[in-house]
Amino acid sequence: MVDAHGPVEVRRSRKRLRTVTAYREGDRTIVAIPARFTRAQEREWVARMLARLANQERRRRPSDAELMQRAVDLSARYLSGRAEPASVVWSSNQGRRWGSCTPSDRTIRISDRLRGMPSWVLDYVLLHELAHLLHAGHGPEFWAELDAYPRTARARGFLEGYSYGEEHADDAGRPLEDPVADAEAADDPTPGDLEQQN
Repeated sequence: MVDAHGPVEVRRSRKRLRTVTAYREGDRTIVAIPARFTRAQEREWVARMLARLANQERRRRPSDAELMQRAVDLSARYLSGRAEPASVVWSSNQGRRWGSCTPSDRTIRISDRLRGMPSWVLDYVLLHELAHLLHAGHGPEFWAELDAYPRTARARGFLEGYSYGEEHADDAGRPLEDPVADAEAADDPTPGDLEQQN
């Protein structure tokens, strides 16, 4: 079976009794189902899960027009509509930045690295750039604008962790070893650091 994202692989499991899961793995979509499902149940649940996955991705990956509307809605909700962008678009040339804004022409660019991230993270970045339409720097007035958004601290932590993970991963996406931390752990093991031998 193939969907818009490539081949679909169905994985049956005897341990899986009642749940069905779908996720992307590289260029494939994996749908995990209970081994007891009939072929008809398999077809039904694969179709259902592919639709759910596509709907979830559509919500997480809005178009430029949807991004603009989202920004307008966020401005109205959290900034009393005072930040009025002329355009809000996805951009692939943001480098390490999550977004950028040009107050003189009221344009906002959002890094396409945010596509697929939780919506509350995207909302924070949009609000951050919208606040720059009101305040150029990162002074107290700027941060006061973001106080109304309840997930500011959480989103900033998420993005810092994501950036740290990117910086400390090898080309295959695995975390790089930290020789200093490994040496410290070897010199001063705590009970949680010791491995149990069978």
